[in-house]
Amino acid sequence: MNQRLEKKLRVLVVDDSAYMCKVLRDIINSDPQLEVAGQARNGRDAVALAESLSPDVITMDINMPHLDGLQATEMIMSQHPRPIVIVSSDARSGTAHTLRALELGAIDFVTKPSSGIDLDMNVVREELTRKLKLAAKVRVIRTATRPKLSPSHGSAQGERLASHCGSKFPMVVIAASTGGPAAVTRVVEKLPKDLSASVFVVLHIPPVFTKQFMQQLADAASLPVREAEMNETAQPGVVYLCPGSHHLRLSSQGKISLDSGPRISGYLPCADVTLETVAEFARASTVGVILTGMGHDAAAGAKAVKAAGGWVIAQDEATSVIFGMPAEAIKTGAVDEVLPLDEISAAIEKRVMRLCRPALAIT
Repeated sequence: MNQRLEKKLRVLVVDDSAYMCKVLRDIINSDPQLEVAGQARNGRDAVALAESLSPDVITMDINMPHLDGLQATEMIMSQHPRPIVIVSSDARSGTAHTLRALELGAIDFVTKPSSGIDLDMNVVREELTRKLKLAAKVRVIRTATRPKLSPSHGSAQGERLASHCGSKFPMVVIAASTGGPAAVTRVVEKLPKDLSASVFVVLHIPPVFTKQFMQQLADAASLPVREAEMNETAQPGVVYLCPGSHHLRLSSQGKISLDSGPRISGYLPCADVTLETVAEFARASTVGVILTGMGHDAAAGAKAVKAAGGWVIAQDEATSVIFGMPAEAIKTGAVDEVLPLDEISAAIEKRVMRLCRPALAIT
């Protein structure tokens, strides 16, 4: 038999609690596809072992001495990137920290039960092992700190173009899943403050993260960012974040409609729904953007945008944490551009300019 097929996935466990390390080790080693390659009790040791052991995947605690989990994640992802799954004690109280870790490049997270005892940890056994196996398959990319753009970026040009859109203005839908918080932030932060388009962000994140991600996205962006609200009329120059608990639709009058469920094609929120309804309203003035993520959400939506005469952009494989969603959209034949993550903002701006001033020779 091929020995490569029998090779277990090597896991580095990082937690400052000796007891929790033991619990995690027992859970991981009990799975025939996993084995613990090493343990670290603080962030500093985690960084060193990530380099020396080259594990297939890392479980990372947040609150630790010397270097905390956020600092360790940032260092590992910028120096010797490995797939990281955050194992945090409480997703509700640790929302900001967990979301920040995802933005720094962590793949996923598992919430520790509140008591953290062995019996309770067994409740998340299946979730933990499943997410470790999935994360180990991800081709991680080195992350880098990006300077925030000046608030004046693109403002003069935006002011000249805004009046040409009138009441009919472009609408941009950005869809993402795994790896999405970091990817969405890097796209939105580079959009000029006078972009003459509504921007809808549909991201597969738990509802508890929505408000925190909105705040962090607002801190990075030049455009105003808000959580989408029921019956709100979409306006140009605003980023609307779809709540993680709802699907977002756009009505025939250009008003936002929020639907609390059930899942559509397995997704909540479902990007297909937003892309399809925005395309129905904005027609050729729709720009669909499909970023990193697992699954096929946004593929049907991309087809709807293309059928309406709109423009579709997909993130390329080299810069995607997981190429699933972009790849599925590309397979439909509806994608007009496949671009590295750092070129997508400029492509959005270019398309919006073309839509607002069709006579401009923008090449």
